[in-house]
Amino acid sequence: MSTPDEVSSKTSGVKTLAIRLEPEMHAQLTLIAGLRGSTVTDEFRAALVAHIEAAKNAPELANKADTALADIEREAALRRDAIASLFGAEQPPTAGSRSRPTRKSTGGSPNES
Repeated sequence: MSTPDEVSSKTSGVKTLAIRLEPEMHAQLTLIAGLRGSTVTDEFRAALVAHIEAAKNAPELANKADTALADIEREAALRRDAIASLFGAEQPPTAGSRSRPTRKSTGGSPNES
C-alpha cells in the first residue's frame, strides 16, 4: 500500500509505504538496524536502492521495458488516430495545446435530426 505522506509529500514528494513482515523478519531487521546505528527505514531504503540498481542492470527487465515502451507507443498511435477520426482533424492537438480541434461541419444546426 502506498499513500502520500501528508506532511512531507507537499514539499518533497515523499511516499509512505505500509508493508507486512513476519515477526521474525521484523526482529532481525530491527536488530540489524540497531547494530548499525541506523533505523528500520534506513535499512529498507538501502535495500531498495540496491534492488533498484540490480534491476537497472538486468537484461531481461530491459527487454520487458522495451516491449512495454513499444506497447505504449502503439496505444498512443491508436488514440491519436481515434481523436483525429472523431474530430476530423488532420492532427490532434499536442499535450500542451489547450484548443480543441475543429469539427467537420454537417451543414445543419446541432438540434436538427
